[in-house]
Amino acid sequence: MDLWMPRVELSRVEQMVIKRCEKRRVFVFLRELRHRIFDEAMQRKLMAAYSVSERGVERVPPAQLGLAMLLQAALRVPDHEAVELTIMDRRWQMVLDCAGIEQPLFSQGTVVNFRQRLIEHGLDQALFDKTVELARETGGFSATHLRAAFDASPLWGAGRVEDTFNLIGRAALQVVRSAAQRLGRPIEKVALEAGIPVLTATSIKTGLDIDWDDPKARTIALGKLLGQVQALGRFLEQQLSAEFKESPLSEQWELVQKLIAQDTEPDPNGGGGRRITQGVAKDRRISVSDPDMRHGRKSKKRRIDGYKRHVAVQLDTPGIICAVAVTPANQPERTAAASLLQQCGSLSELYIDRGYLGDEAIEARRIEGMSVFCKPFPLHNGGRFTKADFAIELEAGTIRCPQGVTVEASAGAVAHFPAESCARCPQRQLCTRAAPDRGRSISLHPQEAFLIQLRAAARAPEGRIRLRQRIAVEHRLGALHNRQGDRARFRTLRKNLFDLRRYAVLNNLSVIDQLSRAA
Repeated sequence: MDLWMPRVELSRVEQMVIKRCEKRRVFVFLRELRHRIFDEAMQRKLMAAYSVSERGVERVPPAQLGLAMLLQAALRVPDHEAVELTIMDRRWQMVLDCAGIEQPLFSQGTVVNFRQRLIEHGLDQALFDKTVELARETGGFSATHLRAAFDASPLWGAGRVEDTFNLIGRAALQVVRSAAQRLGRPIEKVALEAGIPVLTATSIKTGLDIDWDDPKARTIALGKLLGQVQALGRFLEQQLSAEFKESPLSEQWELVQKLIAQDTEPDPNGGGGRRITQGVAKDRRISVSDPDMRHGRKSKKRRIDGYKRHVAVQLDTPGIICAVAVTPANQPERTAAASLLQQCGSLSELYIDRGYLGDEAIEARRIEGMSVFCKPFPLHNGGRFTKADFAIELEAGTIRCPQGVTVEASAGAVAHFPAESCARCPQRQLCTRAAPDRGRSISLHPQEAFLIQLRAAARAPEGRIRLRQRIAVEHRLGALHNRQGDRARFRTLRKNLFDLRRYAVLNNLSVIDQLSRAA
């Protein structure tokens, strides 16, 4: 497999095409930057993803496939359409250096295979890192003393979100489908033989045929479904005892059991039956087709079914994304902090949303000297004195109330004021709702000293001005949303991380294009 060596200079025809692409700058900057993105070092990394025997086979250069992958994301076209556009669109031919071809440059299978190789070998990260390096060269910002900002936004999953009945039913259907393939019989026939006829209906709930508004009927339906699932298990043990212990049947049956365990519980009314679990199980799986999707919240009123995408933006060259991460929606923002920090390298200043507070990696960097800026958590006490009204002196190990009473205090502990002092305090009603024989108590966070700094900074005008610098990452998330949308293109966490990196690459190349034109 040879290196791809497209020409750097624009031909007369390409100059004409570029003039008509001013509103589609992606074609322009991919054509002008392709030799810098896919230089010799990057191409050799891509070729290393193929085995030695495969490298001798005549195939499409990986660099061309990489460019096509970026065009596909920019225009949000499916794999099959990307194949056709290589012969139908002169702009694609310009970027891919294949003008005048009469057959597609590659097949749909080649696109899928290349994407999988990128994911398996971590080359999507290498490509993303390459654009950060190019941005550093173009913008001239330091690689060792960066200022960055973190933020997150919802990414709705591509898998179907289902309730308990459909989750268990669809998982059982996968088992029956695999069993039917092993037995060489139609799925419907195997389902009837296995004692789970509910799977032969047009839907699980149609097959159960009950009044779904009646709570008692729902419990009866659940018992009926679980009974049929047990019958399926007995059938597999009898008919496919050996295959039942091997993949894929073993994994599929394990999923059925996991869904039953997470979504049902013993019925307290007795009888040995089960009912729908009251509340939501921790880390509950919500989709059969995407194992990584989770219920989560961006706010109290806004639920997310899928993921959260996280970005870190370099503030000295606004617009450059220097790190990305994807987490299940049920995980707090701070779980992505360690990954983002590792990608960013050395940081002198970090601007974050409150969701990232409390992360150990951020605290470790802060202790080492990194400055952290964040809006503090609001303090509420029903209109009474809050923690901010008390003088907290952690170095001295004391805390003093507004009336001058001082007690011992330490970070991570609870400070208690004497009941007798609070009982005779003229401002007791403005301070606490504790019982008459108890005094006010103040809980101090393990990082209370840092939180005091944040509250002091938020009260100062210059501190509020500094905090507003984080708006750069909010703008970049908005731009990323416009490119990628709010719904995931792929299933599973790793594939969606690949997709986010791909859009971050496009974002960075667009910023590099702007910097080059402004120079």
